[in-house]
Amino acid sequence: MIFDKITNIGRYKGINKNLDTAIDYIRNNDLSSLPMGRTDLDGEVYINVMEANAAPLETKCYEIHKKYMDIQIDLSGTEIIYTGDSGDMVIDSFDEATDFGTASCHTLASCQIGPGNFIICMANEPHMPGVAASDDTFLKKAVFKVHI
Repeated sequence: MIFDKITNIGRYKGINKNLDTAIDYIRNNDLSSLPMGRTDLDGEVYINVMEANAAPLETKCYEIHKKYMDIQIDLSGTEIIYTGDSGDMVIDSFDEATDFGTASCHTLASCQIGPGNFIICMANEPHMPGVAASDDTFLKKAVFKVHI
């Protein structure tokens, strides 16, 4: 997991060429002007812009992806994202076609995202987005899916 301010995202170039594509896009574009839904950048990186309501921790579960890492950015609203211990992770379900699964594990860390921040959740790293940080649960977020 990498958690930082958007203004610092350039520090993470060089980890993966597809991550570099996403970072360059984030640095050079107005994310608030992205349309809802999926926007393809190339065959290896795409963006999902969505609206959702954050929910109480006890209603959420860890998710996992095997082929993609996520860069999650709150465009409006604030959420808490938890990351879990992949060392004790048990995958409860996984769909290869959608690269989405749920998992059970111990919590390692949490961070409050909100506008101006981002989190990168690596492939195979359990993460739990969408946990309510306050009574105002509305979120608009951009999730960059970066093929590894």
